[in-house]
Amino acid sequence: MSNSKKKKQTPVQQQYQKLAKRHEPSRPVFVNCIRAFLVGGVICIIGQAFTDMYIHWFGFEKEKASNPTVATLILISVILTSLGVYDKIAQWAGAGTAVPVTGFANTMASSAIEHRCEGLVLGVGGKMFELSGPVIVFGTVAAFVVGLLHWLFNPAY
Repeated sequence: MSNSKKKKQTPVQQQYQKLAKRHEPSRPVFVNCIRAFLVGGVICIIGQAFTDMYIHWFGFEKEKASNPTVATLILISVILTSLGVYDKIAQWAGAGTAVPVTGFANTMASSAIEHRCEGLVLGVGGKMFELSGPVIVFGTVAAFVVGLLHWLFNPAY
């Protein structure tokens, strides 16, 4: 909850909040959900197409085709981020571009691009993980906890 809602507001502030709320445009939640669903689905369809391509054209096994597919999606996401296209898609689609692999690559690439003027080590290297670092830490800790729970409750594995 924001600090403005926690503290007691004066009557003038309360009146202003009511006025601002009346004039605030409504959010098109349903349309935003449809956009996110469509764009996220298209990204997943593109990923599946690359997987099928690696299986049929390059002779990969189904289990082994995922690695080059992920690498290809990361490469495409970084290229689109560097050209400024991914951000425009993200503005239109919202959460639909947060499909884990492409969204994570976009986060890292955009941070690196934004801080490149500060140098390779302190700018690109240091700031690249500024946004995505907590995701990596949380994912690692969550995987450890889930693995530990699995080991404790399923010792046969």
